[in-house]
Amino acid sequence: MLDFWGPQVYLITGIYRADFTAFFAKMASLTRLHYTTRPFRPVAGEGSLILLEIFMSQSFEIIAELREEQGKGASRRLRRTGRIPAVVYGAGKEAQSISVSHNELWKQLRHESFYSRILTMTLAGKSEQVVLKDLHRHPVREEVMHMDLLRVKADVEIRMRVPLHFQGEKVAPGVKTGGGIFEHLMNEVEVSCLPKDLPEFIEVDVSGMNVDESIHLSQIKVPEGVVLTDLSDEHDQAVIAIHLPRVAKLDAEEDSEAEAGEDAEGKAEGGEEDKG
Repeated sequence: MLDFWGPQVYLITGIYRADFTAFFAKMASLTRLHYTTRPFRPVAGEGSLILLEIFMSQSFEIIAELREEQGKGASRRLRRTGRIPAVVYGAGKEAQSISVSHNELWKQLRHESFYSRILTMTLAGKSEQVVLKDLHRHPVREEVMHMDLLRVKADVEIRMRVPLHFQGEKVAPGVKTGGGIFEHLMNEVEVSCLPKDLPEFIEVDVSGMNVDESIHLSQIKVPEGVVLTDLSDEHDQAVIAIHLPRVAKLDAEEDSEAEAGEDAEGKAEGGEEDKG
């Protein structure tokens, strides 16, 4: 299985650009492949080459072992060996007490996509598809205390929290020319979908936002087969908004009040002159 982390660059020759682009677009629709293409001519006369940059999502594997001992004392002893207690359940099977390597898990937790991806758990030589449902960290130390994994079935929908990626914040008119600042009201959303449709993240385009504008859940574009569980006719929460900084807003209000006062004085003076 191909597994990339970061861009892999390839030169493709002997293929028309249109056919090439259509081929990889099809692959992208069936896999978690992200790609870009652009013409590339390193030497005159060699013809047109296509420079392909492939970005493939990293896959994650959890190597687990069955855990026989239970209780707080057994869990403390387990952690001293460099492993953490965990449990896997769901898909109509009995829950199993397992343990995983803390160091290996910690490396994977550094990747945002680990929290919203279908993971492969290997236990006793057999592999299962799971998702991370709960994680307990130590309140002070950089240490995981316990983990819950949920088995998934290809034909059964799951509910997961997925991060939001906001695109275009630096170029939004409300920030670039309006002097406003973004307020992130939500950084993740809960989705319901089949495991194959689970997105690693959802992009929200904010490049056209102005001051005192906001984007709500109903305005977010989600992939086909994905439903925002928090969205309903009665509940359409704002996700992000642009506001003027409090100081700038107070200054603007004071300027407006001053202008209104000047207008009132001008009208009063005009009225007195008319009477005279």
